Amino acid sequence: MTSKHAVKLTSLSSKGGCGCKIGPADLAQVLRSLPAAVPNPNVLVGLDTSDDAGVYKLTDDLAIVQTLDFFTPIVDDPYSFGQVAAANAISDIYAMGGKPLTALNIVAFPIASLDKEILADILRGAGDKLKEAGASLVGGHSIDDKEPKFGMAVTGTVHPDKIRTNAGAKAGDKLILTKPIGVGILTSAIKNNLLSDEEIERVTKVMTTLNKTAAEIMEPFDVHACTDVTGFGLLGHASEMAKGSSKLLQIDHSKVPVLPRAREIAERGVIPGGTKNNFAHLEGSVTFPEDMDQVDQWILCDAVTSGGLLISVSGAQAEDLHQKLQEAGVEAAIIGEVVKEDKGHITVI
Repeated sequence: MTSKHAVKLTSLSSKGGCGCKIGPADLAQVLRSLPAAVPNPNVLVGLDTSDDAGVYKLTDDLAIVQTLDFFTPIVDDPYSFGQVAAANAISDIYAMGGKPLTALNIVAFPIASLDKEILADILRGAGDKLKEAGASLVGGHSIDDKEPKFGMAVTGTVHPDKIRTNAGAKAGDKLILTKPIGVGILTSAIKNNLLSDEEIERVTKVMTTLNKTAAEIMEPFDVHACTDVTGFGLLGHASEMAKGSSKLLQIDHSKVPVLPRAREIAERGVIPGGTKNNFAHLEGSVTFPEDMDQVDQWILCDAVTSGGLLISVSGAQAEDLHQKLQEAGVEAAIIGEVVKEDKGHITVI
């Protein structure tokens, strides 16, 4: 996809998209210093299980879901960047089983050195994606910054009895992933001018696709846990599910959908720093086959931006859910299962 602007947005930051998250190991060290939260019976989902969003009960029938996400440019086209950032932020609401209602824009932009039309296009892309989600923009905040960044704080609603968390997986569940991975590697390739326009359009489409359809289809199914796959990679977010649920998860790497050329690009040494951080952080939490190639291990840890949902659904219903997702055009795959009670380990086969 070719931008009408001469500026290559991805060249303006050292990291892009969810790959610019503070690494999981460093983040865990910082969060340990936070004071203990004051118990509040209305806080239904807080900091305990590293979930996708917070949930606060207003009434017996209504709770609000709150999340915030922003990052540096992941693609060069401003309109597409706005769409990706919006889809990524809204995704947390879908992962919790909620419906997005309102959003606030978060903008950092070098207003004196970049064309203001670039920012206008970013906001237009985000606004169009928000409209697609059926939510309303109600405000925002901006700062003048040398490095452009954009994202959203999103608020949604959910019935307190229908919250999806990352901590309820049950033995016998099947694991379904609703988007292919390899996004971090391919967006690093964009920054290094290694992809064709068609290949850029392919990975951009994955990132700009809302998880709305997948969330709506899974709603009536017996889903015990759900999370969206973003900066900590497939195995990083699966590990949070495993630990939050106190279960052993088994993932078949041959079943995991990977974007075309991701492996080839990775073999050329284009591996995001965030991906390597994810891999290092998971040491001791994931067991790989002895003969598994290092590149394949990195791909499973790849720092995704605006990835799919990882759904833990009753084994008896998995095939039906999988079929309905695919019929609706969702690139879903059954990639593993929940095996048994455990401290939260993952075995890759």
